[in-house]
Amino acid sequence: MAVKIRLQRHGKKDAAFFHVVAADGRAPRDGAFIEKLGTYNPNTNPATIDLNFENTLKWLQNGAVPTDTCKAILSYKGILMKKHLLDGVKKGALTEAQVEERFAKWLDQKATKISTKKDDLTAAGKKAVADKFKAETASKDARAAKIAAKTAVVEETPAVEETAAPETDAPAAENTEA
Repeated sequence: MAVKIRLQRHGKKDAAFFHVVAADGRAPRDGAFIEKLGTYNPNTNPATIDLNFENTLKWLQNGAVPTDTCKAILSYKGILMKKHLLDGVKKGALTEAQVEERFAKWLDQKATKISTKKDDLTAAGKKAVADKFKAETASKDARAAKIAAKTAVVEETPAVEETAAPETDAPAAENTEA
């Protein structure tokens, strides 16, 4: 039986929410699975990923094959890195202490990278709001100046008095020449 680590779709239309599962490769996408390993919510920024680290690592070491998307998720969370380091222990290239040290260093680097990205996103959001506010203020000031200019022109022009012929109720005499 070929076991795959893959996503199982849940959620509403246009609001997908996924469970990360270990399932038989022949089972349907949303069908039977062996074990639920975690969740993935791409609707948040950055995407929310909750995984059971130990169980997922156990499945990978036992030969489960992740799909492309799950491979990216597992790589992001460091599970593939840990598996790679533990494979080095099996081959005799590393010791357990070296693995833990390297993995802790990698996790620290990853955490700083993620926090920097979050800070950049919040700063960009605040800058966008400030720029939009500036643009709206400039637009409002331009409209106010335009209205003020129109009212100043109207006040400066002298009122033109129209001389109209007095209206009479009698019909006008027609010019008759003989």
